[in-house]
Amino acid sequence: MARKPKGLSQRHKNILSCIQEWQEEKGYPPSIREIGAETDISSTSVVNYYLNQLEEMGYIERESNVSRGINLIKDSAGELLQNLKSGVSQLVEQLITVPIVGNIIAGEPMPVPASDFSYYDPESGVDIARSLLPQGDNLSDLYALRVQGDSMIDAMVNDGDIVIMRRTNQARNGEMVAIWLNDRDETTLKYFYAENGRVRLQPANPSMQPIIINDPSIVEVQGKVILVIRQLDQ
Repeated sequence: MARKPKGLSQRHKNILSCIQEWQEEKGYPPSIREIGAETDISSTSVVNYYLNQLEEMGYIERESNVSRGINLIKDSAGELLQNLKSGVSQLVEQLITVPIVGNIIAGEPMPVPASDFSYYDPESGVDIARSLLPQGDNLSDLYALRVQGDSMIDAMVNDGDIVIMRRTNQARNGEMVAIWLNDRDETTLKYFYAENGRVRLQPANPSMQPIIINDPSIVEVQGKVILVIRQLDQ
């Protein structure tokens, strides 16, 4: 369950201002995607996270299963927006930046440059609210990969999405992991199953067959998926 913040971050404020401007200029509230575009948030999951917090704090109302079902609560949001114009300071929500270190194939294994698991660019990353991540994770063990392919679509992982990974070299049956096949320098994103002396890499797409690896020694687990970030342009 998301932690209720003690104050509002700049992103909370930007979202409230965006909703107010849309309602005043267009006569209806923005969609989640439109809020993301207006406030420079690249993930619908993160936008929804902030909207849930604003609702908990009494700044907005949301109607479930209704498109654009977001409304400001005048008594609280109206006063806040007036204060924002006067520069009232608020406490800042904790965000962390997870580095995007490369791409991962969600399809048949494909050759990739070795840098996909060793390259680190501090300017390339994705902002994540700390409370979206499992408690107790060592933040230095987290990294992000951009997904290519559609073998995991039934697991709500689509082409272009970003997966947040925890570094590990072990996997339990049924976990979604990044796999490196070291005999052919290929990577893939699949569900992992060790069974009968073999490894089965199972897609989440009924049109695709599992990949059976007879020699488990060539299968190296690179990380476990702990969060999926959907992209706005899908």
